[in-house]
Amino acid sequence: MTALMRCAWANADAQMQHYHDTEWGVPVRDARELWETLMLEGFQAGLSWQVILRKREAFRAAFAGFDPVAVADFGPEDVERLMGNAGIVRARAKIEATIRGAQIYLEMQARGEDFAEYCWSFTEGRTLRGTGVATQTDLSTRISSDLKRRGFKFVGPTIVHAWTQAVGIVDDHAPGCFMRSQAAKPDLRPAAA
Repeated sequence: MTALMRCAWANADAQMQHYHDTEWGVPVRDARELWETLMLEGFQAGLSWQVILRKREAFRAAFAGFDPVAVADFGPEDVERLMGNAGIVRARAKIEATIRGAQIYLEMQARGEDFAEYCWSFTEGRTLRGTGVATQTDLSTRISSDLKRRGFKFVGPTIVHAWTQAVGIVDDHAPGCFMRSQAAKPDLRPAAA
């Protein structure tokens, strides 16, 4: 039996392999799930995704299932509660950014903007094929700039690139990886240096 070829990072452990094989790079069209993943990518800043993945269920419990309506109502007492939660990354700025991110999500919704349509508008709804080596691209820089303009935090070009990979806006599976899509449009370029 021939072993499946995977992206090299997926071989770290069984949990990372499962994440790679079932989630990473699979196009996400659900607005709430796109927002949750963006918030988790923000928590990942300075850490490894493996750390966040191990804590993901604790994050979901702590942040009310990443229900933007519930999270938007979190106040100072919730921030303190979260700062005491050893199951998550206890970084005040990231916790506060997630609460504000929920409020922005709801503000967009109130204006008639669907977060999923917004996210996918940058690629006209298509998955782009990445190089598998870039840490940021012109696309991630453009999305990052717009997210920042809207008030989101922890959404720099590198974080946004990781997010676009995770939610399938960009197919960055390595050439030869069994998950690499043949349908992705091959036009994504790394950001200009």
